[in-house]
Amino acid sequence: IHKTFDKIASLYLKEGADIVIVSGLDTLEKAKKFGAITIAERGSSHILYQNKILQEEYEKYGVKIEPFMLTHSKVIENDLRGYEEVDYISVPSSFVKRTFLEYGVPENKIIQVPYGVDLSQFRQIPKNDNVFRVVFAGGMSLRKGVHYLLQAFSELNLPNSELMLIGSLNDEIKPFFKKYKIIMRNTQIVGLNANNANMREYSEYKVGKFHSPNSHKFVDSHYAFGINYIGHIPQKELYKYYSQGSVFVMPSIEEGLAMVQPQAMACGLPVICTTNTGGEDIIRNGKDGFIIPIRDIEALKEKLVYLYENPEICRQMGQSAKERVKSGFTWDDYGEKIVNEYEKILQKRI
Repeated sequence: IHKTFDKIASLYLKEGADIVIVSGLDTLEKAKKFGAITIAERGSSHILYQNKILQEEYEKYGVKIEPFMLTHSKVIENDLRGYEEVDYISVPSSFVKRTFLEYGVPENKIIQVPYGVDLSQFRQIPKNDNVFRVVFAGGMSLRKGVHYLLQAFSELNLPNSELMLIGSLNDEIKPFFKKYKIIMRNTQIVGLNANNANMREYSEYKVGKFHSPNSHKFVDSHYAFGINYIGHIPQKELYKYYSQGSVFVMPSIEEGLAMVQPQAMACGLPVICTTNTGGEDIIRNGKDGFIIPIRDIEALKEKLVYLYENPEICRQMGQSAKERVKSGFTWDDYGEKIVNEYEKILQKRI
């Protein structure tokens, strides 16, 4: 799809643009021909860093990377050529910038602007219970580090706690689901009271209960230490699930800037993230959440226990996180910052 879009975009690209955000080598070549300033947007770390850390993780767990993955030699070759030939590279976080500097890209070639959150879509609504609920949202893969979260949560086995997993499940994580006896069901969460308009605001969420499409009965969703696999949820519904959480965890080993982090913050959750998620540019360590090393299960357990044992501090950190994203981390803020960077680039040409 990416290559097809790049080819079509290059055919429609006309002379006269001052700046072209290139989508691939074809648009890059065409834009250069027209004398435009070229910018590549890179949402993840430098391709060589990404390849290296993913290879480490897959080898660690004996998982074979399919040739269509990011580690394909042609993908790497094209990305490296693009890095070399574009005028600027736009990245979303300090983490990504560090990886580009590590692989020799000049600092004056890098634009860094963090992504934002839509506050009209992500907002906090009342939590329905006093369960200490840890939330993860995203594609469940080794790259996302969800296996470290599963281990940390299951080892803690905290009373009155739940791990809520939202997102699609990659095959590589299924052995971990089996290990922790997580039962996957094709389910839909149902409402507290479908006839009450106010209750629908609660995300049609009833703690600990699923409604099976194959049955009219409720079934208990709590298996093995309260790990609750929800599955895919539409973006427009996510705020309802975030709002039922106590803390959000993003344990990725490699991620440019996981947008679920500011989303969860906007819904009043403190965030525990790794140094490789881009979270450090938004989350103030110890105030809006915690930043921990990648793969550090003990550090993750320590922060979870701290928030579990200090519910008022957890709540205060969540409110701090919500205020944090309101000031400087919306999509309007992103637009203003990136346009400002473009204007500075154009000024250099004059």
